[in-house]
Amino acid sequence: LDFPEQKVRDQGARCMDCGIPFCQTGCPVNNIIPDWNDLVYRNRWKEAVRVLHSTNNFPEFTGRICPAPCEAACVLGINEPPVTIKVIERSIVDRAWNEGWIVPEPPEKRTGKKVAVVGSGPAGMAAAQQLNRAGHWVTVFEKADRAGGLLRYGIPDFKMEKHHVDRRVQQMEAEGVAFRTNAHVGANVSIEDLRNDFDA
Repeated sequence: LDFPEQKVRDQGARCMDCGIPFCQTGCPVNNIIPDWNDLVYRNRWKEAVRVLHSTNNFPEFTGRICPAPCEAACVLGINEPPVTIKVIERSIVDRAWNEGWIVPEPPEKRTGKKVAVVGSGPAGMAAAQQLNRAGHWVTVFEKADRAGGLLRYGIPDFKMEKHHVDRRVQQMEAEGVAFRTNAHVGANVSIEDLRNDFDA
């Protein structure tokens, strides 16, 4: 169930903005957790999603499937329940999608360089999005019939519904990323083909 907005803001208010934010160092992607906790508390959701996206391309994925080592590292957890960081992260990004704040961000200029990304799992998708936004032409090769890799085929629907993956793939395509499915590099797509197509 969705967490009521006031409860999310109350949880953001519980963050102590520690001098050394152990939650942030406990986070594998170094999310700037105290900052977006404070922004949520202050009802500045649009700024919160910008801060969240500054370190994490796909917070709707991590907000659902990450085991939340940030919460285990929360200093407040020494003598009280820790801040519900994972719920706040998911609430921020879900609200951003619902409000229409997350839109395609194509690059202003293209470099003319081409990049092949092999695999469309979370790392491949994040690399592709960052490289595309830097102005390179990016093609993602996926051996399965749909993009998403582990996100689609390794995580059950009760943990993360696949429409979250589809939505990001559509955003990336609108930004200029090309996805080639049923393209198994080393099998039906040769390394030589990649070299010929992507060598500048």
